[in-house]
Amino acid sequence: MSTAVDGNPKVIFWHRDLPPLEAEPIGSHTLEATSGRVSGTIAHRDELWTRCEDELIAETRRRLGEEMARLGGRYVHVREESIDTRHDDATGEAWLHGRFGYTLYR
Repeated sequence: MSTAVDGNPKVIFWHRDLPPLEAEPIGSHTLEATSGRVSGTIAHRDELWTRCEDELIAETRRRLGEEMARLGGRYVHVREESIDTRHDDATGEAWLHGRFGYTLYR
């Protein structure tokens, strides 16, 4: 699944989707992102997971675009990801936390 950032097609590549052959790797990095918080109830659990997952991926794409611009890259290839749930017992809220390993290319 490639992702467009700021109207530029195919600048973020996920897992088996590879950047162009002429792309030159310039570094490996890690990015962490979170989704919005939701009520931590069991009711509608699948819907809440999907909502949080969509928010997490959208936030990750946004942050990857920022990092690519900040570091002077042209493409990002996300090689690995780890997504887990977080919970705040005091507020009864839950959210997703993701850690993404990626290579930056120019």
